[in-house]
Amino acid sequence: MSKYKHTPSGRALTDLVLELFRLNNRLLAAGDRLVAGIGLTSARWKVLGTISTAERPQPVAWLARDMGGNRQNVQRIVNDLVKEGLVEYRPNPHHRRAQLVVLSEAGRRAFDDAMRLQAPWINELSDGLAVTEIETTHRVVAALCGKLGGDRGVEQAE
Repeated sequence: MSKYKHTPSGRALTDLVLELFRLNNRLLAAGDRLVAGIGLTSARWKVLGTISTAERPQPVAWLARDMGGNRQNVQRIVNDLVKEGLVEYRPNPHHRRAQLVVLSEAGRRAFDDAMRLQAPWINELSDGLAVTEIETTHRVVAALCGKLGGDRGVEQAE
């Protein structure tokens, strides 16, 4: 018998969180393998994707917020991407020191190459899973992000 007193939902969520940790590690490793041939890592791909899908150019702190990551880690990755010519800094009219980060043409190509690899991989990974179950899981994860103080609530999980 456990010395910790979880409710049934607390126990179920603990089990889910532990499985999500394992899944996250496996997804990062699989992502690294998938994009290694184009000179990316999962972390760099994630930053390129966040920049690519942003409505407008953003400073590193905003990118980190959108990714749910820490600013220092994202800054390090962005600095590496700048050195490799995949992203560029642009002046920020609202803040002199917080430059905006944008994809270079090479960065756009690298991200597009990664997404071309991702589509067949994710289609195969999702084979046999019910779309409704995936959508339910997405809503649960988005709700948990919202409860933990993230900017993504259930209403954004479509």
